[in-house]
Amino acid sequence: MVSSKVFYTADDVAELLTISRPTAYRIIRKLNDELAEKGFIIISGRVPKKYFDEKFYC
Repeated sequence: MVSSKVFYTADDVAELLTISRPTAYRIIRKLNDELAEKGFIIISGRVPKKYFDEKFYC
C-alpha cells in the first residue's frame, strides 16, 4: 500500500531501502532539513513521497 501515500514514514523508507528504522529516520531527517532550507513546511518523521522518489531510485 506504499504507492497510494503522499508521505512516507520511517517504516516505509526502511522497507523500500531494506534498512533499519533508525537509519530510515536519519534519512528522513536529512531530506526534511533540505526541504526546510528551501522554505517548505515539513512534518517530522515523514517525508513527501515525491521528494523521496526524486532523491532515490527504488
